[in-house]
Amino acid sequence: MRVGVIGHKGYVELPAILGTLLDIAPELGLTLLFENDLWEIAEEGGKLETPEQVDALFTLGGDGTLLRGARFLNGRTVPILGINLGRLGFLTACSGDEFEAGVRRFAAGDFVSEPRMALESCTLNRDGVERCRWLSLNDVVLHKGGFARVVKFTVFVDDEAIGSYSADGLVVSTPTGSTGYSLSAGGPIVVPTVESIVLTPVSPHTLAMRPLVLPPQVEVKVRADDGPEELLVTIDGQVGTTFTGGETLVVRKARHAVQIVRFPGTTFFTRLRRKLGWGGLSERDGETI
Repeated sequence: MRVGVIGHKGYVELPAILGTLLDIAPELGLTLLFENDLWEIAEEGGKLETPEQVDALFTLGGDGTLLRGARFLNGRTVPILGINLGRLGFLTACSGDEFEAGVRRFAAGDFVSEPRMALESCTLNRDGVERCRWLSLNDVVLHKGGFARVVKFTVFVDDEAIGSYSADGLVVSTPTGSTGYSLSAGGPIVVPTVESIVLTPVSPHTLAMRPLVLPPQVEVKVRADDGPEELLVTIDGQVGTTFTGGETLVVRKARHAVQIVRFPGTTFFTRLRRKLGWGGLSERDGETI
């Protein structure tokens, strides 16, 4: 099995984990390919350059590293094993302490590959010409930069104008992203297997403008009608571009799902209780925030 490895260099335990991974890989039949920054640390294995090189992907870091890994795959449907070296790690399958056991379980096929809906988005200029395109597992956010002014958005669903949002921004999220920025902005928690597109206004200035859950097959278009001259589009909180008046943001369900690894015995609601303190029951599961 050819395994791509993507990681965050900011974690002190990363070199030790890479060393362990290199030690056990031959025994488990894994051929490792490292992104350039990790290859400089590991100094062994191959170099990871394209998604077509791999049958699986390991991400070493937190949720942000896993999101970056999903974008790297660019629609290639291979399982992603997330190893959490940070604090929360809501999307990851195991912690750094459980790393070796998790890799061994993965190599033995003792895991579930859970398909997660992703989003394809693009910006169109005034002439309707595509300027940028992205894949995101969590969300697409249209928001102001450092301005204190409110922004007015017109939102279209399948070319029907559903309303004008007066807010600081708008989060368009997947069910996976519903526990991220959308949740902080007051959006609903959506079980990942319930495919949908969630629209959550950020600090809306109209009380009637509430989060909206849409069917997954719709196309969402957002146009900024008023506000600062230059806005920002952010993808999974990591990459993006500027956005000016007259441009249109188009968001739809991606053609291919992202395959997230989880191990038997762990469920979405278990993670809610353990990671987010859902229902005040985290202590029952032997963990606290």
